[in-house]
Amino acid sequence: MVKVTVLYGKPVDPEAFEKYYAETHMPIVRRAGLGRTEAAKVVGTTDGSEPQFYRTFEIWMDDMEQLKLAMGTPEVTEMREDLKHFATGGVSILVSVVESEAMPTEKVIAVGAGT
Repeated sequence: MVKVTVLYGKPVDPEAFEKYYAETHMPIVRRAGLGRTEAAKVVGTTDGSEPQFYRTFEIWMDDMEQLKLAMGTPEVTEMREDLKHFATGGVSILVSVVESEAMPTEKVIAVGAGT
C-alpha cells in the first residue's frame, strides 16, 4: 500500500482558505475518484506548541503503479494545479510505502476517566 500525504502550512487568510478548500478544491478531489482519502484540520500538538501545519490530506493507493497511473490523469493534474489558488501557507506532498496498518488495541485509554 502507498500513501500520499499533503501537508498544508498555515494560510495567510484561514477563512478564505476554508471557503475555497470546501467549495472549489474538494469537489475537484471528489471528481478525481481516488478511492480512500482523508481530510483533517490540525488542532494542536502533543507538547502544546504551535502546529507546523494547518491541514492534512491523505490518499491511499494499492501500489506505486496505481499511484503513477493516478498522477497522470487530468483530474489529478487539476488538483495539483489548483493548490496555487489557495495554499498560501505552502504545501508539502509526501509519498510513503505503508509498512504496517493500524491494529486494534485490547485496551482503549479513557482520558480523564481515572483509569
